[in-house]
Amino acid sequence: MARSPSRLSQEIREQPEVLARLLDEQSETAARIAAAIRERDVCYAVFAARGTSDNAARYAQYLFGALNRMQVALATPSLFSIYNTPTRLREALVLGVSQSGQTPDIVSVVEEGRRQDALTVAVTNAPDGPLAQAAEFVLPLAVGEESAVAATKTYTGQLAALALLATHLARDDQRLEELRRVPEAVEAALTLEEPIAHAAQRYAHVEECVVIGRGYNYATAHEIALKLKELAYVVAEPYSSADFRHGPVAIVERGFPVVVVAPQGEVYEDVLALTEKLADRDAELMVISDRDAALEVARVPLRLPVPLPEWLSPFSSIVPGQLLALHATLAKGYDPDHPRGLTKVTRTT
Repeated sequence: MARSPSRLSQEIREQPEVLARLLDEQSETAARIAAAIRERDVCYAVFAARGTSDNAARYAQYLFGALNRMQVALATPSLFSIYNTPTRLREALVLGVSQSGQTPDIVSVVEEGRRQDALTVAVTNAPDGPLAQAAEFVLPLAVGEESAVAATKTYTGQLAALALLATHLARDDQRLEELRRVPEAVEAALTLEEPIAHAAQRYAHVEECVVIGRGYNYATAHEIALKLKELAYVVAEPYSSADFRHGPVAIVERGFPVVVVAPQGEVYEDVLALTEKLADRDAELMVISDRDAALEVARVPLRLPVPLPEWLSPFSSIVPGQLLALHATLAKGYDPDHPRGLTKVTRTT
């Protein structure tokens, strides 16, 4: 199979190396920030982000909740930047997530957090940008320049930075060791490119689909859907398996495309039950999993070669989604490096 020379494809393939470097170089910084969080006796966290970074923050809701028993809320930036009615943040960890570090409304949340004497952290690929300048602490991604408009390596870099921070905050050496297996699993997931490229030809006509995930991979469902929207112009809607049962399941009929993210873990049986129900409706199922039962009901089964603990599975599960968006874009004849109407840095106020 001829490989795409696009910048996007190159950056997807850079992820194992990028993640290995980030986990090695930023662990000490994450440990220092974790120590400051413990010292301040933070009660809860507010994460401010947009777009792909917002999906990384969704992962952090489960991550910090499970590892640190910390309640995590996603900020409503317009309350700070437009309505001028900021919420109370004094006892919070206020964490801004942005690859560019230039989004004004995200910066405004962190600035307000610092004004209220909250502990503020910037997770960004721009350690000298406005977001980093606004925060008390900076956890740099240091993934190198990401020139493709669609974020890939900065997304998994954000997941890694947040996972480092949560594991250091929990003082969990075992999980830190598990985290270091991630680059190997991501490298292995890249071997799925050929079957995904083949499947993308089959789906070149698709204009709408749903993406299902739950728990830690609720974020993965959102990120896959976002990539399909911004690159292949597919109306892709993300759902948790629980929410999808509450009405939206009615849209599924014979041949309706559904992407399911179902690696092993606590929510696997629930996602599998929904997947089997969708198979009974003869949905067009693409399933990303490391479990036989889920893969057996798929029209397009994508087996994750290296199973990871559930809390880390979003790292490898997103890779098939990134590759699907890339090859669906190419199959439709679009340019993956220049999606229409988009720029690399989006400044929302």
